[in-house]
Formats: sequence, C-alpha cells, structure tokens
Amino acid sequence: MDTTQPSGILSPALTAFTDRLEIDTERTVAHFQWLLGYGCDALVVFGTTSEANSLSVEERTSFLERAVSAGIDPEKLLPGTGCCSLPDSLALTKHAVGLGCTGVLMLPPFYYKAVSDEGMFRYFANLIERVGDARLRIYLYHIPPISQVPISLAVVERLTAEFSGIVVGIKDSSGDWEHTRQVIERFAPSGFRVFPGSELHLLPALRAGGKGCISAFANINPALLQKVFQNWQGPEADTLQQETERQGRTLRKYPVIPALKAILAEFRKDPGWENIRPPLVPLSSPQREALLADLAAAGFEW
Repeated sequence: MDTTQPSGILSPALTAFTDRLEIDTERTVAHFQWLLGYGCDALVVFGTTSEANSLSVEERTSFLERAVSAGIDPEKLLPGTGCCSLPDSLALTKHAVGLGCTGVLMLPPFYYKAVSDEGMFRYFANLIERVGDARLRIYLYHIPPISQVPISLAVVERLTAEFSGIVVGIKDSSGDWEHTRQVIERFAPSGFRVFPGSELHLLPALRAGGKGCISAFANINPALLQKVFQNWQGPEADTLQQETERQGRTLRKYPVIPALKAILAEFRKDPGWENIRPPLVPLSSPQREALLADLAAAGFEW
C-alpha cells in the first residue's frame, strides 16, 4: 500500500479569472494556500469545479508551473488530466508527473457515448504505457451525471489488476451511495483508495472503508469537513455529518460553481471572484441574496 497518497479532505479548487477571463494566478494561488491552511489535506487542480474543461492544455500546464513556483507543494496536488483526446491527456499527465504531483485525476474520454469496456480499458492502458513513468499514480474520475460515460466496475477491476500500484484510487461522483459502497466493498480491501465526490457521503464512506472525500463544498468550509474526518469514530460524528449535510444541501440548491464563487466574492470582499468562463454565468443578484440568506439559516459561518 502506498502511504504517500492522500487521504482526508480534498478540494476540487476553484479557478479565479481576471476581467478578461484569463486565469488569475495570484487569486487562485492565494485560495490554494487558504484551503491547505484551513482544513484541506490536498487539492484537486483542474477538476470539474475548477472549470477544467473550459481551459486549454497550455493554460493548465502554465498555471500548474506558476502555482508550484509560488510555493504550492506538488505533493499536495492532484491535477485533473483526463481529456477526450488521448494526446492531450498524455501531455497533461506527463507534465503533472514531471512536476512531482502526488497523482492525477482522470476523467474517461467523454465525447463518444456508450463506449465498450474494452475501449475504455484501452484508453487508460495506452496512456499508462505512453507515460512510462513509475511515479505515475492515477485516480479514476467516475462522474456519469456530467460525463454521461461511466467507468464500470469491470474496467476498474481490470485496470487495478493489470496496473497495480499505478491505478490507485477513484473519485466516485455518481451521487449514488449504493454505487460508492460497492466500490469500497469490492476494491478498498486491497488498498484501492475510494473518495466519494460529495460531502453528503463523507461519514458513511469513512465507516465503510473510504479515504475521505473530494468535495466542491470544501472550497468554502474545509474545516467542518476536517472535523468529520478527524472525529468519524467519535460520539459527535453523526452531529457533525448532519451539519455538513445541512450546509451542503443548501449550497446544492443553486448552480454550484457560480454559487461558490459568489460566496468567496462576498466573504472576501472581492468581486473579482465572481468572474466565470462561459458557458457558465454568475448568479443573478436575487440568486446571490437568496443563497447567502439560505446559508446563514443553515448555520454557515465564514
């Protein structure tokens, strides 16, 4: 078992943009530092919440270099490197490994639908063989509500069997606790690291043998999630999880990425955080007011 791999609370960190919709390195790196200082054990850079698929390969590699140069420990970073194009995925993955990142989070190739398990396996196998680096650690990213392309349990089983020590974990953003439970039950005993993609399943995942969670909610309240993680075997675990679910469900009443950015803009007194790349759009003023009121009623405190 690779004990250097992350566990606990991981945030798919937001990406700040300038008014020209270019990556705002200073704001984004400052957010990374805040996350790591206030409850996150590691960060997913260029995940869904980061607006990764609105960014080019060059933007991702350039920013990652700047973040590491600014002092962000690459061993705390799990960049998203999965693209529809195998060469793009290869370039991003090689770059992340070369920088010393602890691992990569990989979407399936998601444009073509209803692909076979054989095709899915070949995609990952080709990438692993072409990277050809013993340092590579892959976390699969199962998010069928968005990608519309699942990574089946059969594919997970084959990849972990043929690339043991390389395919080491999964972010399960199915939103289906029963599916997450099956993944943990089937693969965690061998050391495979399972992270639900929602704070709503954090405590049950820990109790079942999961390693933590990778949650967009961690962008605004990582400390609460860390309390659940640290106390999951204690008497207050259920109360902490209930508080987490109350706040998390409140956030999810709104478009999550614009909502998170609105919250940072409000509490940091920094309207630049509301910049977002099309096709996403900021919350309307009424949405923003309702969100902040709902969060306050749910007990959220900055």
